[in-house]
Amino acid sequence: MLELLKNKRISTSASFIVGAALIGVLGACSSGSESADESTESVWDKVQEEGKIVAATSGTLYPTSYHADDSDELTGFEVEILREAANRLDLDIEFSEMGIDNILTAVNNGRVDIAANDIDITEDREEKFSFSDPYKHSYGSAIVRSDDLSGIETLDDLEGKKAGGAATTIYMQIGVDHGAEEVIYDNVTNDTYLRDVENGRLDVILNDYYLQSLAVEALPEIDVVVHPTLAYFPSIQGIIMKKDETELQEQINSAINEMLEDGTITELSQQFFGGADVSQEPDVEIEEQ
Repeated sequence: MLELLKNKRISTSASFIVGAALIGVLGACSSGSESADESTESVWDKVQEEGKIVAATSGTLYPTSYHADDSDELTGFEVEILREAANRLDLDIEFSEMGIDNILTAVNNGRVDIAANDIDITEDREEKFSFSDPYKHSYGSAIVRSDDLSGIETLDDLEGKKAGGAATTIYMQIGVDHGAEEVIYDNVTNDTYLRDVENGRLDVILNDYYLQSLAVEALPEIDVVVHPTLAYFPSIQGIIMKKDETELQEQINSAINEMLEDGTITELSQQFFGGADVSQEPDVEIEEQ
């Protein structure tokens, strides 16, 4: 069992499935409501005046943003990165917990200043938002049944398989693109997903390798595994902010790069990811998508 799990009881309501790998930036981000903040003041100017930065995160995505059962305090890999970055910028930080579907909209309309929730940096998003330099490198994997790997060896074997997850994820889209049948879930717990693979209601769950590995290890009584050879969709994650907030981006990057250089992010990664250093590119062959 992971060292982290020995020290903290993790609520099964912390989800690893729905993450922040949202397709594009969601239709809500293109609505007229985004222009609500008409101020010409930069976000960095506002943050400095107020002495605090407001960050959106879900509070339900283990191990990046969650609540342990024995504490009401928000914690997690990216939560602690945000706290430390704010500290290095001499700012207080206020967390605004919200559902994944609302995070990008809240950044875009100025309701929050920044956000972090395992948010993939993609070309499409970079057209609409600014990002910090990446601090997490990962790739897609698959949770399958232990006895036969659900009959899946490659992504092409997803044809006709039942893939479970949220509708608006990059991983679900990859499954659909390879012929999988969507089985959509609405904010259910990890054990529900895994048991449905075990009992055959699902064949596969596609998502981030590190998140899936932790989920399977946290629920060893369920007879599923992370696929031993399937690796696809290389990804990088970072802090997201409103487009063209150059000074804010520079300040955040300064803090992030300091933390990468002095080993702080490596230490946080090893704490929350069972000894793994997600700040480094994984040494595996990953199929491009």
